[in-house]
Amino acid sequence: MAILEKRRLWLAALIAAAILFPLFVANGYYVHMMTISFIWMIAVYGLNLFAGYTGYLSLAHAGFFAIGAYALGILTVKAGWPFWLAFATACLLTTLIGVFVGLVALRTKEHFFAIYTLCVGYIIYLIIDKWDSLTGGVRGFIGIPAPADIGPLSFQTPVAQYYLVLFFLLVVVWIMHRLVYSLTGRTYIAIRNSEELALTLGISTMKNKLASFVLSVFFTSLAGALYASFIRFLGPDIAYVSVMFDFLTYLLVGGIGTLAGPVVGTLLVTFLSQQLQFLQDYRMLIFGPVLTLLIIFYPHGIAGGVIRLKAKREEARRLQLEATQASAELAAASRQERSERYAKEG
Repeated sequence: MAILEKRRLWLAALIAAAILFPLFVANGYYVHMMTISFIWMIAVYGLNLFAGYTGYLSLAHAGFFAIGAYALGILTVKAGWPFWLAFATACLLTTLIGVFVGLVALRTKEHFFAIYTLCVGYIIYLIIDKWDSLTGGVRGFIGIPAPADIGPLSFQTPVAQYYLVLFFLLVVVWIMHRLVYSLTGRTYIAIRNSEELALTLGISTMKNKLASFVLSVFFTSLAGALYASFIRFLGPDIAYVSVMFDFLTYLLVGGIGTLAGPVVGTLLVTFLSQQLQFLQDYRMLIFGPVLTLLIIFYPHGIAGGVIRLKAKREEARRLQLEATQASAELAAASRQERSERYAKEG
């Protein structure tokens, strides 16, 4: 109970810090970077749901991120749709595409699945890059409007958009928390641990894997739509493989299969990237070896490592308490035995 209360206090403190951040930081650049980080977090939560909790590594999520972004841009700029209708349609359209991709991709397993989704992601990139009349190709897509007002709420300023993205991030985290600790989440974890054993228990693995994949695609498309409305310019690079590996880096550094991992990894890597801007040309030469060493010596990421360290300490404390109780019981039994022997001798 005390541990649960402590977690709630930490969570409340983090949410309060996020809410107060723009009020105490005068530099708009940091507000901009935090907003972008929140968008990445939403996308990484989508990847974490499928890779971390269901056990399948999808390398197409950068493509779904781009579809969500471009769908919003095309519907608002070329079709002239109202912003929020286009926003919802972009997410639903990307999710529908994810259903068809998942139905085919999930017939494969392990590295075959990863290779298939990598090909799907690259095909999405090529379509965006080459279909000039629809996407603008290498020239990019411009003129995407900012989020439309909702009643008295206006989202025309960077700070207002910061709070809008933060709201969606909190909703995604809440959904993830409810899902992970539900029977459905336990089912995903059972599939991750042993799909064959899950089948023998009567779990419909295909149905559950598809549901997990589709929901993860929805989260990623949501992040893409938010990205398009915030940056308001799109290029085909957002669907490229490098963006996918950025998502993986955030997830692996933070801790795959943990609720805090996407937040920790995204903030840490984004902060380090900004501090090392002068080494931008050598970015992969720096992060590649660091990520390799992290996977070798800290395979569960920062959040995962902290969780396991706490679990080990709790286990050691429990064993020590049991040993102390056993010693006390043994000493009491020994005293009782001596007392009975003295009584008989007397």
